[in-house]
Amino acid sequence: MALSISAPPTSSSLLPASLQVGRWSSSAAMSARPVAFSLRRPVLAARVAAGGNAPSSSVDEVVTELDAVASFSEIVPDTVVFDDFEKFAPTAATVSSSLLLGIAGLPDTKFKSAIDTALADGECNTMEKPEDRMSCFLTKALANVGAEMAHLVPGRVSTEIDAQLAYDTHGIIQRVHELLKLYSDHDVLSERLLFKIPATWQGIEASRLLESEGIQTHLTFVYSFAQAAAAAQAGASVVQIFVGRVRDWARTHSGDPEIDEALKKGEDAGLALVKKVYAYIHKNGYKTKLMAAAIRNKQDVFSLLGIDYIIAPLKILQSLEESVTDTDVKYGYVPRLTPALGKTYNFTEEELVKWDQLSLAAAMGPAAEELLASGLEGYVNQARRVEELFGKIWPPPNV
Repeated sequence: MALSISAPPTSSSLLPASLQVGRWSSSAAMSARPVAFSLRRPVLAARVAAGGNAPSSSVDEVVTELDAVASFSEIVPDTVVFDDFEKFAPTAATVSSSLLLGIAGLPDTKFKSAIDTALADGECNTMEKPEDRMSCFLTKALANVGAEMAHLVPGRVSTEIDAQLAYDTHGIIQRVHELLKLYSDHDVLSERLLFKIPATWQGIEASRLLESEGIQTHLTFVYSFAQAAAAAQAGASVVQIFVGRVRDWARTHSGDPEIDEALKKGEDAGLALVKKVYAYIHKNGYKTKLMAAAIRNKQDVFSLLGIDYIIAPLKILQSLEESVTDTDVKYGYVPRLTPALGKTYNFTEEELVKWDQLSLAAAMGPAAEELLASGLEGYVNQARRVEELFGKIWPPPNV
């Protein structure tokens, strides 16, 4: 999945974005002018702050559905096409194995030299084992490209942590510190950075320790309440729930207690998980921001209004942008998620425990286990593809 995100409207708005390469626009790549794409338009936001729920169009003002939904949640455009950045310009970015694959596969991109420089790194080249050398190249390339991104976008840059370290707390922390040092060498301050970590128990524990150092983390591959609750307790800056993936699993499987309970209530399993986690975070006063991903349609967006961040595909954003609101709107523009939800939501004693490795393992149902494993496998395969590609093009020309 790939995305660019809007500029943070407040200091707490810091969500990463994953910029995967599809088609590269040289004009967008070479421009030092990142066009801000903020969907929190001042007039509309002020209207909502003043107490208005559903925006209405006036004679001299056209209000689109995109204006409306962006008044309640920060909308994160999900794109794989760099040409779209003229309309949905990135103001923050994530560097990942997928991004490196795209850059390495294109001859004339702004970031190609960042990869070539990594492959020429003297420290990496002194390593005897090929696997250690390629892993070193990968880390250097992530930091080099991330530093380039940081100089192009005003927001934060999030760096994907190797999924092969997903069950190694020490390894994750060591890799984050390595990346921080590399970013520092490029004059990128730590407050400009986030680190995207898989939500295994070891990843959650790494998040806790890193956050205690003031290093911001973003936990991904969250498919269960237990994962999200443990991440919030750990102090993770961001927790990302994949709404559509949970829903997809529920349509073709059974036997997951958490999902079965939602279905018995007539609820969508993915949306029910987000609602429950949002209530938990606000009931307990955790700092964690919640992000919804794998959005399938406009109704998902409307159902999630009030959440901190919504990652939406371009086709959905374009549909929202093209739809002008009127007095006879199809959906009510009201927040579905509000902090007050935490006061009314009833949690069991088991759900309010202090989470540890054993309780997390016991609470994760088959959906979370299968989806987490699948996500990790995909990330690991991407990293291996990058290392294999680096092995073929190393050493770079003119080095």
